[in-house]
Amino acid sequence: MTSYLNTENIARNKDGVEYHPLRPFLPSNAKVLFLGSFPPQRKRWCMDFYYPNFINDHWRIEGQIFFGDKNHFVDIEAKRFKIDEIVAFCQEKGLAFFDTSTAIRRLQDNASDKFLEVVEPTDIRGLLHQLPQCRAIVTTGEKATETICTSLAIPTIPKVNSSVAIPDTYNKDGDQILLCRLPSSSRAYPLSFDKKVEAYQQMLMQILDESKIDD
Repeated sequence: MTSYLNTENIARNKDGVEYHPLRPFLPSNAKVLFLGSFPPQRKRWCMDFYYPNFINDHWRIEGQIFFGDKNHFVDIEAKRFKIDEIVAFCQEKGLAFFDTSTAIRRLQDNASDKFLEVVEPTDIRGLLHQLPQCRAIVTTGEKATETICTSLAIPTIPKVNSSVAIPDTYNKDGDQILLCRLPSSSRAYPLSFDKKVEAYQQMLMQILDESKIDD
């Protein structure tokens, strides 16, 4: 199995600065690039991939949308996500993942974005250069949204469940790439699971041109 750990970056961690512990996941057919803020501490991981915290519902949302089963990607007994199935699914659907920061400091010992200090923002245009079919960048949190708006000179920070065009940013077909903001998949975000599924499904149907995604 391919490892997505960035061991070189992990070895660079020093003096409270953490470098991104995962390599960018960039399928060449990707139409959607999910950009979070930064992964949680590794003690909170149940797999070496994106959205690794078992109590984060990102992969349950994807399972419910595409398979009608929120536990499709969940190994319930082991309390882990099924990384091989997730990777194959993302490659098939064209879903890419990274984060808006490549180095951060944690101001508190938790996974909250509001206690992250950005030390090095990600070269987002460099990521997009590797994703010629990308139609939208998706953020799901305030920190990530604010960071990308600063990095790409986006004048208006989109509200949750809305999108804005990214200035002077186009894919290979000449379509302007959108920044879409969705509700956080963290259970700390005050919205029901079903409402989150509805929001993600609406965006993914539009961007992926899925004629039908199961309810």
